[in-house]
Amino acid sequence: MPVYIALLRAINVGGTGKLAMTELKAICEQLGFIDVKTYIQSGNVLFRADAKEADVARVLDDALGELLGKKPGVMVRSRKELEAIVARAPFPDARPSFLLISFLPENAPKNALDRMVAPDGEEAEVDGREIYVHYPIGSGKSKLKLPALNAGTSRNINTVRKLAEIAAAMEDG
Repeated sequence: MPVYIALLRAINVGGTGKLAMTELKAICEQLGFIDVKTYIQSGNVLFRADAKEADVARVLDDALGELLGKKPGVMVRSRKELEAIVARAPFPDARPSFLLISFLPENAPKNALDRMVAPDGEEAEVDGREIYVHYPIGSGKSKLKLPALNAGTSRNINTVRKLAEIAAAMEDG
C-alpha cells in the first residue's frame, strides 16, 4: 500500500482555518488511511492508502471542507516525487529556509512567471506541479507578487526533505 504525503493549503497560517494536527490525524483515520503521522503545525500529513493519489486528495479535501466550511486545497505527493523535487531544486546557494517550493494541484501554466513582480530580488522557476521560489530576504519580508502561487501551498526545502525522510522510513519499516 503506497505512502502518501498530503500538504494542506492555508491551514494554521491564515486563510481557511485552524486545525489541530491531532484532529487532522483523526480525520485521516476516519477516512480509512492507516499509519497516519503529522509533521509540524502547517498541515503536513503522511499515511498509507489503498487508492490513487487524485482520489486521496479529493476525499481528504472534501472531508476538511465539511469541517472547516471551505475546502482548503490538498496537494498529494509520493516519497519519490518529494525526493525528485529536492534533487531538482534550483538556486543551490540559497539558504534552505529561504528556498520555498510551492506545490500546485496541477501543472503550472506555461506563462506562470509572466506576471511576477519581484522587488526584493526573488527568483522563481517552474517545474511541472511545483514552483521553486528563492526569497533573498525571507518570505515573511518579501513583497513578491506571483499569482500562480495562489492555487498551491509552500514548504521550505528543509520541510520537504524531512517529509521525504519520514515517508522513506514508513516504506522501509
